[in-house]
Amino acid sequence: MDINLLFKIAGIGILVAVIVQLLRQNGREELATVAAIAGLILATMLVLSMISSLFDTVRRTFSLY
Repeated sequence: MDINLLFKIAGIGILVAVIVQLLRQNGREELATVAAIAGLILATMLVLSMISSLFDTVRRTFSLY
């Protein structure tokens, strides 16, 4: 597992948490929700690329397809 990927996900989480808190303090609940969902989607895309790589490795290891 690449440690840089974990740092990227942690950085996204911290950045999104700060943005959400700032938006909530200013009374922008809807934008805070959108920012949280966008951060979740971004982190999920990073994880999906890692899972795709895992499946490719398993396929090559067991000579599937």
